[in-house]
Amino acid sequence: MACSKKVVVITGATSGIGEAVVEGFAATGASLVLVGRDRERGQRALESVQRLNCQAELMLGDVADSAFADQVVNSSVERFGKVDVLVNSAGIIRRGSAVDTTDDAWRQTFDANVNGVFYFSRAAVKSMRKCGGGSIVNIASNVGLVGCPGLVAYCASKGAVILLTRAMALDHAKEQISINAVCPGAVDTPMLVSAHSNPVTIDEVLQRNVDSIPQGRLATPKEIASLTLFLASEEARHITGVAVPIDGGFTAG
Repeated sequence: MACSKKVVVITGATSGIGEAVVEGFAATGASLVLVGRDRERGQRALESVQRLNCQAELMLGDVADSAFADQVVNSSVERFGKVDVLVNSAGIIRRGSAVDTTDDAWRQTFDANVNGVFYFSRAAVKSMRKCGGGSIVNIASNVGLVGCPGLVAYCASKGAVILLTRAMALDHAKEQISINAVCPGAVDTPMLVSAHSNPVTIDEVLQRNVDSIPQGRLATPKEIASLTLFLASEEARHITGVAVPIDGGFTAG
């Protein structure tokens, strides 16, 4: 896929899906801006891609801070000259029905999962429109399409990301900025285990999720990254405004 020599900003870049996306783009020779909150994990990720002779920069901060989003994009343009691709992978998950969800949990979920996507996308579009276009890929979720009990804040936030994706895709199509969402189901990442309250064992958590998937297995972060790279590639330039489930058939029926 034609992703080489691109400048790619990736939020949530230091673990899980975001880390796999970093590895995928690094293999293409892209220049990378890694956005995260954990300095130690971020430094490890930075050193890993630099060993592949990729130009890379690490920026630490809160994605829900609009000034930080502007700073990341401006710094990327100053160092690399442009931003071709933005991948919004940062996110959190909080369990609970509506009556079990505190005000703080609701706000934290929307700050990380929705506001961060909006702020970074807005900043990226301002840059991309000056350079003839670009691509934004938002990591949403299949439960933003179909809902799931006990995850009211997470489902609502990911549904918001999907509609933000579609609305922005229409707004910026004529500027040759493609904006799409990837909607994973259960993925074998640390966040999957942390999403379950008081699991007896990690294996039990994984089995609960596997049992709900027609294909009978979890997705791997690399599979999510592969779809993300495709949507950011030149081969996908005519694809915009879509929300693609990648969940082993969970949303099929």
